[in-house]
Amino acid sequence: MTIAFVFPGQASQYVGMGKELCSHFPEAAAVFEKADTVLGFSLSRLCFEGPQEELNKTAITQPAVLTTSIACLAVIRKAKGPVPVAAAGHSLGEYSALVAAGSLSFEDAVRLVRKRGQYMQEAVPLGEGGMAAVMGLSSEEVAAVCREASTAGVVEAVNLNCPGQVVIAGDTAGLKAAGPLLKEAGAKRIIPLPVSAPFHSSLMVPAGEKLAKDLDAVAIADPSMPVVANVSADYVRTGPEVKASLLKQVYNPVRWEESVRLLAAGGIQTFIEVGPGKVLSGLIKKTCREASLYNVEDLASLEKVLALTKEVS
Repeated sequence: MTIAFVFPGQASQYVGMGKELCSHFPEAAAVFEKADTVLGFSLSRLCFEGPQEELNKTAITQPAVLTTSIACLAVIRKAKGPVPVAAAGHSLGEYSALVAAGSLSFEDAVRLVRKRGQYMQEAVPLGEGGMAAVMGLSSEEVAAVCREASTAGVVEAVNLNCPGQVVIAGDTAGLKAAGPLLKEAGAKRIIPLPVSAPFHSSLMVPAGEKLAKDLDAVAIADPSMPVVANVSADYVRTGPEVKASLLKQVYNPVRWEESVRLLAAGGIQTFIEVGPGKVLSGLIKKTCREASLYNVEDLASLEKVLALTKEVS
């Protein structure tokens, strides 16, 4: 059995994430404690108790999802669970994948995604931009509509998630103009996402410029296992490649469907989503129907993954 770990991004957050594992595993609790210390506020309290509105603010969401994912990873490792041969993460989840691969320290990663979230929010004031999932159209069809709607404002196809699901991002005017055009083109549904900025769009270039300085200040090692970069849908194998991909990722599309296909073509049969929710599992199932899918976010899901390890040992 060939396994990849995949790590979720924004829109996977929920109040209570990580709490059960922390109450049973000191290794998970230690990750949250480390995040609280590094950030200088109680991220753990926000994850465990909310409120959801605060957890949805991007400068909170990004370190919160990363911390929960790495806490789940710590538990898998302590329990001698499955060992992956490759990793990938969706948007901010790429930082979690790089921590798993030893390319970034957890402390540096949690600082970076906190700043990344702040810079992204500063690039477009709250309420002036957003994102929406478009169901039922191909990425090419969505891109064509975005080009048509761009006379009204900025709107771009930014998350190429799976067949029939593409996320768009832009300013309020661009998103408003795109809605009717997407429906005319045959979109089945358009779902606004619980995020507070138009991530991965060209509006994020100022955020990338700020993040570049922070990336220059941290040590980035060669990954210990192949990690798929969002921006290229290809493996990054050296520290310099990692740094370049994280920078471009801020203002370029997340090529998730292609990333999953790359892993599957390389022999990955089983995907384990490490962190809150099952968003990525749903996307992977639509891309690779034959894939085996698991997740780890609480005791019940952990037990299923550990049982899987015993089956193949």
